[in-house]
Amino acid sequence: MNAAIETTVAGGNADDALRDPALYLNRELSQLDFNFRVLAQAQDPQVPLLERLRFLCISCTNLDEFFEIRAATVRHALDFGLPPGADGMSPAVVLNRIHDRAAELVDAQYKCWNEVLRPAMNEAGVRVFGRGSWNARQTRWLRAYFRNEIMPVLSPLGLDPAHPFPKILNKSLNIVVVLKGKDAFGRAGHLAIVRAPRSLPRIIHLPERVSGGENDFVLLSSVLSVFVDELFPGMEVKGSYQFRVTRNSELVVDEEEVENLALALRDELVGRGYRPAVRLEIAHDCPKPIVRTLLQNFDLTENAVYPIDGPVNLNRVIQVYDLVQRPELKYPAFTPRTLRDSDTIFEKVAEDDVLLHHPFDAFTPVLELIRQAATDPQVLAIKQTLYRTGKDSAIVDALVQAARNGKDVTVVVELRARFDEDANLGVADKLQEAGVQVVYGVVGYKTHAKMLLIVRREGKKLRRYVHLGTGNYHSGTARAYTDLGLITADNDIGSDVHLLFQQLSGLAPLTKLKRLLQSPFTLHAGLIKKIEREAKLARSGKPGRIIAKVNALNEPRIIRALYLASQAGVSVDLIVRGACALRPGVPGISDNIRVRSIVGRFLEHSRVYWFGNDGAPELYCASADWLERNLLHRVETCFPILDPDLARQVYQDALQNYLDDNLNAWELDANGEYHKLIPAEGQMPHSAQAMLLSKV
Repeated sequence: MNAAIETTVAGGNADDALRDPALYLNRELSQLDFNFRVLAQAQDPQVPLLERLRFLCISCTNLDEFFEIRAATVRHALDFGLPPGADGMSPAVVLNRIHDRAAELVDAQYKCWNEVLRPAMNEAGVRVFGRGSWNARQTRWLRAYFRNEIMPVLSPLGLDPAHPFPKILNKSLNIVVVLKGKDAFGRAGHLAIVRAPRSLPRIIHLPERVSGGENDFVLLSSVLSVFVDELFPGMEVKGSYQFRVTRNSELVVDEEEVENLALALRDELVGRGYRPAVRLEIAHDCPKPIVRTLLQNFDLTENAVYPIDGPVNLNRVIQVYDLVQRPELKYPAFTPRTLRDSDTIFEKVAEDDVLLHHPFDAFTPVLELIRQAATDPQVLAIKQTLYRTGKDSAIVDALVQAARNGKDVTVVVELRARFDEDANLGVADKLQEAGVQVVYGVVGYKTHAKMLLIVRREGKKLRRYVHLGTGNYHSGTARAYTDLGLITADNDIGSDVHLLFQQLSGLAPLTKLKRLLQSPFTLHAGLIKKIEREAKLARSGKPGRIIAKVNALNEPRIIRALYLASQAGVSVDLIVRGACALRPGVPGISDNIRVRSIVGRFLEHSRVYWFGNDGAPELYCASADWLERNLLHRVETCFPILDPDLARQVYQDALQNYLDDNLNAWELDANGEYHKLIPAEGQMPHSAQAMLLSKV
């Protein structure tokens, strides 16, 4: 334990002590640490080989998004002189720490690729050839491919007073070329830029007749580097170096100043690819003068440079995973559980609540619920939120069909779902063309809640059917993410969801809900109240117990409430997949708090909160993480699991099961470091996800 924390524990009043920056980990650095845990899956020989490749690419894609959003946000804070957060670190210090830690991650990623995965893949018959490793036949074929398929779409640009440095698109592949000699106009060559259009495939599949192997590939970046001299006839190429620039991708729209959010977002999306740069990836052997030239053009400093020993767009190798049909090199396929088809969804839910635990339970019941609602003559209205839906969404098609069948359909489309803005604009257009009433939520608050409400006439009464979930209405992520969903006809929950839709689509006042907690109004305060209740129980000599599973945790008041609960004797277990600003295990502060992260085959995405409540436990599922943005600046839902049997099932499968995991779990210590758990001698190995798969 460091000296700063010891000082905190030693003196000062309780409130001041719990505000000490030494008690808070930096969110950005904690998020970077998560990607080391993802990378560890790529380094694990127990994981199937092509799945290891997938984990490597996920860590690279995650790092891209980290720079586009998180690092860009810190740079914004530096530029505008914003104060430090709860951890007390200034933006300048955070940026320097990000550079150092990200450089370690990049080095580990490329060592994994160059020294571990690519050799192992070669041995397994999945070969990705680097430049310099092609035989004569492969070289001839690739030269012809370059001339016929690549060269016609390239537009190399020599840099001189008449040709200033070009605009470089965010995360695009580029080659900077060092030239010697004169061109056809007598102009002396020095530097040129070759931009790879996004229309070109980044992975080239070599024909078996050429390469001798069924699964042989070459990266576009290698082909460009080897044959780039053909773009500059009569000149000598002294060197060619890949580079890639990452730009701030956070869209900024002053919603109170625009009359039409959709039009404003369309305008912002046009320029997103050319916003200020935050990172430069460059070939490790690129001469320093050229690096300085690039930095100057992108208005970056040395702490934004990352030398790369390999392809600068390593995440593009993920295409190999999809192109190679070798089941033995991937996780075994499985068929999710489905509901029996004997009854309609409405008949089944009218009798009992239905709990879905994806991907172990199929997403089909949710799709069928909407499809049946679209054609059922007894259904009068459908209301739904959409945050991410995916391309060619069956849910969107069903909503369109419902509107065409005369149902009253209202959809809250969150246009600002990061990196899905353009897709969501298209969804909104498609729905509106079909006569669906589309609203864009509330100014200043992203609608992140996952809600579906169906109003059905049954006899002389109207009955509400509701689906609430922790994940998006997206069939693809339902197969790759762990999430929980509840389908219920409970009157109180139906009434609450109805009121929430009124708030989102109209100008309804704040109304007290019967069962649900909601952000930004009651969820934050409700959580603190429940944490304080456990602390009060502990102080009175009764057991206090809290278990929570979230994707991230950084909200200072929640953290302080947990520290106070720990000091009161409450036993707290937190399963936090990604960033965690709480520092566990600090004597006198958080002795009774344990934090673990699970990284496995599926992305852990479900949010579950459990409170002991003196023997009458309460269990909630939610769309919200314990982040400041989710609890205070978004529209979120938190719903109880009221059926005792279902609540026990969620507790066992989504909480206790993960606390028992000793194969995919990482524990966070008081110094902010994660340690991989291994089964103790005589202890049975346990993987939470494997256990859930065994029940399918």
